[in-house]
Amino acid sequence: MTEQPLFQLDQLHIAFDGTAVVEDLSLEVHHGETLALVGESGSGKSVSALGAMGLLPANAAIRGSRRLAGQQLEGLTQRDWQRIRGSRVGFIFQEPMTSLNPLHNIGKQIGEVLRLHQGLTGQSARKRARELLERVQLPRAAELLDTWPHQLSGGQRQRVMIAMAIANHPRLLIADEPTTALDVTVQQEILSLLAELRDEQGMGMLFITHDLNLVRHHADRVCVMHQGRMQESGEVRDVFTQPRSDYTRALLDAEPSGRPAPVASSRLLLQATGLSVDFQRPKKLFQRRPPPFAALQPLDLQVSPGETLGIVGESGSGKSTLAQALLRLVPSQGEIDFDGVRLDQLGQRDMRRQRRRFQVVFQDPFGSLSPRMPVADIISEGLRFHHPELSPATVSQRVAATLQEVGLPEGCAARYPHEFSGGQRQRIAVARAIIMEPELIVLDEPTSALDRSVQAQLVTLLRELQRKRGISYLFISHDLAVVRAMAHRLLVLKDGVVVEHGYCRDVLESPASDYTSALVNAAGLTASSE
Repeated sequence: MTEQPLFQLDQLHIAFDGTAVVEDLSLEVHHGETLALVGESGSGKSVSALGAMGLLPANAAIRGSRRLAGQQLEGLTQRDWQRIRGSRVGFIFQEPMTSLNPLHNIGKQIGEVLRLHQGLTGQSARKRARELLERVQLPRAAELLDTWPHQLSGGQRQRVMIAMAIANHPRLLIADEPTTALDVTVQQEILSLLAELRDEQGMGMLFITHDLNLVRHHADRVCVMHQGRMQESGEVRDVFTQPRSDYTRALLDAEPSGRPAPVASSRLLLQATGLSVDFQRPKKLFQRRPPPFAALQPLDLQVSPGETLGIVGESGSGKSTLAQALLRLVPSQGEIDFDGVRLDQLGQRDMRRQRRRFQVVFQDPFGSLSPRMPVADIISEGLRFHHPELSPATVSQRVAATLQEVGLPEGCAARYPHEFSGGQRQRIAVARAIIMEPELIVLDEPTSALDRSVQAQLVTLLRELQRKRGISYLFISHDLAVVRAMAHRLLVLKDGVVVEHGYCRDVLESPASDYTSALVNAAGLTASSE
């Protein structure tokens, strides 16, 4: 490390309309090191980085000292900031799909960065853009220049964001939750790439995250924030093995732990035999229609009452397609038996009657809850549709009881989704599902966007509901720590094929396939408490 820090904040204070959100934050990032800024949502991590780089709105008041490579950042003009951002400081944000412009292809977006800061245009910019895509290990880089963001996977889009961030050889790289929505193997690839680029170019990296497991393996030093204040900082090993603050200890203890209750019943609730899904490919003009794409190869599965079947695999492995096929939301082949009823033989009207028996909780609660409906209407919508005979008073009583069961106050029934935190919104989504008293709930990545402590709370809630109600779960996730705490059995998918199936503990502790071993190693699972 050099004597002078590359980036330095001293007594940073940020307030919005007089309300302080960051107070007395001091930190340093040195050349060639990664400093992790960790804490739960709302702790002030991202707003600190945005404030340090002059990216907050006009109603933000900022005090304190900010220095980049010895240059004081207070009092800069907008033009000065534009010279710094994108050239001396690179940014990688959490969700590349919202950061990339959907109306421009990849080549044009990288070319814009090169034009603004290096003056490159035409073929020179295109050549440099291709080199950058190759540098971030994207195959067929020349072809990707002409593709659009929606045509890329999450991992590919994040690599494009990295290419844009390093295009002008920045001194400091700010990575704000760069791997949150990615599979564990892709997470490791992205973070290994960032470390390689950091070492190659001598950059400093400010890594903002709530995933302590990633910090443990990929950061040199860590700063822990809570409610806008620094709780403690130091070398990762020291902070993780000997935390000084109660809050840090609570974060470290928040990883989902324990096991689900044993399955009491030996009968089958759901059984699929030879289930497969093919998607037709688009036909080009004057050409034969290409063969269908096999999204899911024939497989068998069974779920008992009160049992959780975990379904894991990378993006594109067929996890969500499998769930949609079981619920008859996409055309499929094979037999689907739900408690003696052959779902694959039902017509649309009969299938609609069966849908009250199974529900879905989606990955993004904010996207799956209507912003125009109060919580009471959101939770009761399915109940009112399937049970029109219930009086408004009865429906209100059921809503109040369900809210209490998922740990939300009755008074929140009149509020709207945007007034709640991510964990609270996911509890609302769970309430909407269980008010129907279903026998099976499909949980599609229900914890991926939540902080670790909130994940642990949701896992505890789901296990308690399962114990009380005997609900079966199909638990789809790429987070093996959460899966370990939730699932009785595990089904591992890769490219639509089952590569391994068995009891959760056996699969995770003694994987039989190389693919499962790679997933377990990438997750970096630590021993869990029983």
